[in-house]
Amino acid sequence: MNETIKVLESRRSCRDFKQEQIPEDTLKEILEAGTYAATGMGKQSPIIITVTDKKVRDELMEANRKAGGWAEGFDPFYGAPVILIVLANKDVPTYVYDGALVMGNLMNAAESLGVASIWIHRAKEEFESDFGKKLLKKLGIEGNYEGIGHCALGYAKSPAKAPAPRKENYIYCI
Repeated sequence: MNETIKVLESRRSCRDFKQEQIPEDTLKEILEAGTYAATGMGKQSPIIITVTDKKVRDELMEANRKAGGWAEGFDPFYGAPVILIVLANKDVPTYVYDGALVMGNLMNAAESLGVASIWIHRAKEEFESDFGKKLLKKLGIEGNYEGIGHCALGYAKSPAKAPAPRKENYIYCI
């Protein structure tokens, strides 16, 4: 079987990460793959913010926890040491789809390099809040951006579960 197809079939969301940091060269490969996602009319509306600083990661986690309505102490990033935040320019009509494709590329690239991942939502809410606006300003990011998702990355504490059987009638042919 083709190696790309194997990666697509084997990738699973991880909900229990080791604290071990991802090597910088591996992280760069994952990020580069994200930049090659298809985008509407080639406009490349998304941006990726990489968070490896534990203090900032924990602040982001707390903002996400609050946005999700979880109890204090819950980590919606499941202990992942690296968080990639995908935002996209709302002035581009395909921005949500563009950002979603970047997220897919990031997760599949991570899988191909032995790094576990999970898509965490609520980036939209975070970056509409004062916290998110301040973070963008601190980074010098200007524009009409909306949070699409967080790609939490790290090494899994345990092997991924087997995939669920594919549902019947997934594919229709004409």
